Amino acid sequence: MQKNEVRTVRIEKLAGDMGLGHVDGMTVFVKNALPGETVEARVEKVQKNCAFLKTLRIQTPSDDRAEPRCPIYWQCGGCQTQHMRYALSLEMKRQEVQNVQERIGGIHLPVPPVIGMDDPWHYRNKISLPIGPGPALGYFAPRSHRLIPVENCLIARENSNRLLPAVLGWIRENHIPVYDETTGGGLLRHLMIRENREGKMMVVLVSKEPPPALDKLVDALKAFPALHSVHLNLNSDRGNVILGRKTTVLYGPERMRDTLCGLHFDLSPLSFFQVNPVQTEKLYTLAVGFAELTGNETVCDLYCGAGTISLLLAKRARRVIGIEEVAPAVLDAKHNAALNGIDNADFIAAKAEEALPALVSDGLKPDVIVLDPPRKGCEEKVLQAISACAPERVVYVACDPATQARDLKILTGLGYAAVRTQSVDMFCQTKHVETVCLLYHQKKDFIFVPY
Repeated sequence: MQKNEVRTVRIEKLAGDMGLGHVDGMTVFVKNALPGETVEARVEKVQKNCAFLKTLRIQTPSDDRAEPRCPIYWQCGGCQTQHMRYALSLEMKRQEVQNVQERIGGIHLPVPPVIGMDDPWHYRNKISLPIGPGPALGYFAPRSHRLIPVENCLIARENSNRLLPAVLGWIRENHIPVYDETTGGGLLRHLMIRENREGKMMVVLVSKEPPPALDKLVDALKAFPALHSVHLNLNSDRGNVILGRKTTVLYGPERMRDTLCGLHFDLSPLSFFQVNPVQTEKLYTLAVGFAELTGNETVCDLYCGAGTISLLLAKRARRVIGIEEVAPAVLDAKHNAALNGIDNADFIAAKAEEALPALVSDGLKPDVIVLDPPRKGCEEKVLQAISACAPERVVYVACDPATQARDLKILTGLGYAAVRTQSVDMFCQTKHVETVCLLYHQKKDFIFVPY
């Protein structure tokens, strides 16, 4: 098999968001192909034991194939599953979780159907759009930094989409230069819009330096009744991190209030808050339920962010200790604890791999530990510290099933058994999924009874 060769492939099953088949005995992964289809595909990459192909023509379409609703779906890298029916995308994610838990983690648990949405569109309460030449707002093409202009993102809130022409008009009318990541020249980098449950919008313009005519931008945005505030964030770093450290309020309050699971949260432009509130409530309710709290427990919430899960746990536990390395997030967590009248939650600004071992060496014996790490998973020091303090239960929330499975294998070797797992479709129309797993400490009288 040679690169750029065109082959006919019968797709046997899904492997992540790609179709899997065989050609001349070699396993091939075919982009945009579905189980049961026969496709003509071009070879893009050949490895020792497999090859990667891209669909050119579908000879026999699957009943699960859907016409993408987005006109730029095939060019944009934001979504990956609009070409399949929603039910198949949920099953794809369930299979992926099952696969990595067995193959990487050595965990053999039944993985229930993924909890989906009744309406998996226009769910994102925050979007961050790069600003590119044209000028244009959009998303990057897959595996590139080539900007694909977006006029109406179908997974963003509709109010957010309505603001885009006003921002583009301001850039054009005032001839404001767009940032060039190759040379470092220009100014404007990103537009971020956050929307709360009431439909109010916080607008954040990210620029290398303060651009001219900011008063005209504010005037243009004030025409929208749903506008809550406008902020300027300065980021002169040549890297890919979207937000810089310095933010100035141009209009409106510094923070915007939102609600989640009956609690109130005041959010700044830098605050971390899940992007799908409907599904977040399902996810967090699962995580708190998995913790099996009676009101007498001490709980450690690692990678706690702005304390959203911590505060929910605090309503059912005796004491909660949240650990988060991002200092502004810890300030948010303390503020939101006071806002909700919660006084049994303490927050520590430190890396989990440093703070937890220190707390354990000082004698901390948590009954439950909750983990919600970034995509890279946990540092092994964290898992060793969990083993050292031996909580009865560990609740692991993950946005990457593969790194979660890796960590589950380590925890299994440290005396824990995974007994229950459940996934939630937080990022509809994409290949990503959130998964919660419950582990029990295996004591001498432990009897493994999976749910």
